[in-house]
Amino acid sequence: MYLLGYDIGSSSVKASLVDAQSGACVASASFPKTEAPIKAVQPGWAEQAPDHWWQYLREATAEVLSASHVAGADVKAIGISYQMHGLVCVDRDLRPLRDAIIWCDSRAVPYGQQAFDALGHERCLAHLLNSPGNFTAAKLAWVRQNEPELFARIYKVMLPGDYIAARMSGVVATTVSGLSEGVMWDFADACPAQFLLDSFGIPQEMLATIVPTFGVQGELTAVAAQELGLHAGTPITYRAGDQPNNALSLNVFEPGEAATTAGTSGVVYGVLGQVGYDPQSRVNTFAHVNYSAAAPRLGVLLCINGTGILNSWVRRNVAPQGMGYAEMNQLAATAPIGSEGLSILPFGNGAERVLGNREVGASIHGIDFNRHTQAHLLRAAQEGIVFSFAYGMEVMKQMGMQLTTIRAGKANMFLSPIFRDTLAGVTGATIELCDTDGSVGAARGAGMGLGIYRDHNEAFASLKKLQVIDPEPRNHDAYREAYERWRALVP
Repeated sequence: MYLLGYDIGSSSVKASLVDAQSGACVASASFPKTEAPIKAVQPGWAEQAPDHWWQYLREATAEVLSASHVAGADVKAIGISYQMHGLVCVDRDLRPLRDAIIWCDSRAVPYGQQAFDALGHERCLAHLLNSPGNFTAAKLAWVRQNEPELFARIYKVMLPGDYIAARMSGVVATTVSGLSEGVMWDFADACPAQFLLDSFGIPQEMLATIVPTFGVQGELTAVAAQELGLHAGTPITYRAGDQPNNALSLNVFEPGEAATTAGTSGVVYGVLGQVGYDPQSRVNTFAHVNYSAAAPRLGVLLCINGTGILNSWVRRNVAPQGMGYAEMNQLAATAPIGSEGLSILPFGNGAERVLGNREVGASIHGIDFNRHTQAHLLRAAQEGIVFSFAYGMEVMKQMGMQLTTIRAGKANMFLSPIFRDTLAGVTGATIELCDTDGSVGAARGAGMGLGIYRDHNEAFASLKKLQVIDPEPRNHDAYREAYERWRALVP
């Protein structure tokens, strides 16, 4: 018996086939083999064709079935992870009316800000836990204002994962978690956010039917099954946005746990055990995969734009020519904790929400021409990235979150011992590096939705911990001193 998980990203679609009994991934594939195109008709715009996601999914499915020699009929459930905050508009035949406006499209910022100001900051935060911002609801408001004829033809609006599930099953559905990531869920009244929809002129009938995150959400139609090489009637039993799903993939479900990624940008996604929000909206709060009104589990999301992109910049411009990241890490390790007074702010990749959506830029501070070397610059860059995480995590703590365990895949910045040790040292949290990814997590989520596993601990019993990094008490003061010096430089 096998479980099939998909991760619908903006770069590619990945599929993984997991043996339900052992939890082992027997095959994975992604498509396209080069990065998927993103249309940018105007500066700040970003769109993709939903039909392309389906094409990529078909190719990836064929590859995993071929590589594993598993028959389609042996796949018992499907789970879907997807790029968050996108907007797909379909007609009554469930055909896309336009290209999807995806997560990194910024055209709706003024619409969200206008609603935030008109409806009142306190009201929005108390009910939505976020400002309307540049999320799915604001994107739809842009369509209404700028493409009124198309808006009039919309039957339903969906998130990217909802569209893929509808393409598979013919069922138009979403989840509370999905509505919350689009900032269309009212946490105070436990229903779609009618007051925000009214302000944007969006009929509630455009929203998809709400289904549980775990459970049978639809079944493969004969047409979809034939296209995918699967069995008609195979149930879709799980869906979630990529960051909640990344947390699920790392078995992050309970308060005090967090999932972290550190690629071009960096994310800390921590679980909060009560409904809350940041009064300055410097972090985003969504319903986690195991959210319920009776036992609220909220995912608080911190995003730092200038993460791995800073490390890649210093590799190109500071490190000796031709030096790889592993060698950079070795060179950086020759400098002491705190880089002997050298500090780098990593905010050079656009406006940072944690800084009130200000674009303050990256900067180097305290450089001494007689003392500092390439090693100091390389170490200070990594420390600056970690310190930006710690800065955002202070906001999370102000919301009542106490992070004791941080889990991440052993990839990107987490390949660096300096990065891992500094994060443990400055936060006091234990870092656990695991062997997993989003599509494997989605497959295991499908097993939870089908009822194969009693709970998430059984579903992730086979999750392999590659490394555990505990804070070193002897270095605590050095890390805190370096962090406080860095923090004093943040505008």
